[in-house]
Amino acid sequence: MPMVPHCAATAVIGFEDGAGFSYEFHPFCSPGFRVVHMSNPVRPGGFVVSMKLEKVTLSEKFELFDDKWKPKIVGELNDLHVKLVKPDGEFIWHHHDLEDELFLVIDGALDMFYRDDGAERSERFGPGEFLIVPHGVEHKPVAAPGTKVLLLEPKTTLNTGNVQNERTTIPERI
Repeated sequence: MPMVPHCAATAVIGFEDGAGFSYEFHPFCSPGFRVVHMSNPVRPGGFVVSMKLEKVTLSEKFELFDDKWKPKIVGELNDLHVKLVKPDGEFIWHHHDLEDELFLVIDGALDMFYRDDGAERSERFGPGEFLIVPHGVEHKPVAAPGTKVLLLEPKTTLNTGNVQNERTTIPERI
């Protein structure tokens, strides 16, 4: 595996994923950075990715937008997006064929209506509480005015799931 030119770290963690990719992590490079070297036989030499460690202050991020029901991406974790949304009122009934979703209420209150095992139920949750909606479960969030929610969901998640209409949005990064 080639040496990463801008990092003279002595500690290197390496592994192969079984699909022909090998990874090299340099955890002690410049403060706040992790250098990753990935190579595979299709792309000899691989490539280098630098990721800056960055603190995210939720209150500051929420101040950057007023859109209702339009999630904004504020971080990534493996194959997941960390999103913020300001829900207000009633959303639409929908489900996600493949993706589970985590809804963490930061401020306000959220009622999650869902149809599970042939019955319609609802759960109300408030600040500091979260609910995971498993894939395949039809649900409809209803939010009190001023509610703020953090979502943790796969990058492939569409906000309206199996329904595409005027409320379907592609989230932007803020």
